[in-house]
Amino acid sequence: MTVLNLGSANPWEPVVGYSRIVVRGDTAWVSGTTAIVDGAVAHPGDAAAQTRQVLATIERSLERAGFTLADVVRTRMYVTDITRWEEVGRAHGEVFGDIRPASTMVEVSALIDPDLLVEIEADAVREPAA
Repeated sequence: MTVLNLGSANPWEPVVGYSRIVVRGDTAWVSGTTAIVDGAVAHPGDAAAQTRQVLATIERSLERAGFTLADVVRTRMYVTDITRWEEVGRAHGEVFGDIRPASTMVEVSALIDPDLLVEIEADAVREPAA
């Protein structure tokens, strides 16, 4: 089975050696995604807005690979301040409230840039082609 690796303009992908999204058959894995836009942190200090930005980036990545947000079966949210869980959780719920993937939120000590408040991974499975 063919594996498709799709990158983005993220400066860390070639350094670390990863892809934005990897597709194998009807399954896709989206790497940890942050609110970096054009090389800068979008919405510094605003956890909800960063979460919305992250989810928009994930949605675009999935669409490039032939998936939709409705195909997402699992998300993992990494936050730098768990006391702000509700801001992140509500923004996640705006997107996934009807889809309701399996999900985890954990606090981490830091992300790659100190202004980043959240990073999200997503796994998706689509219906096999007929």
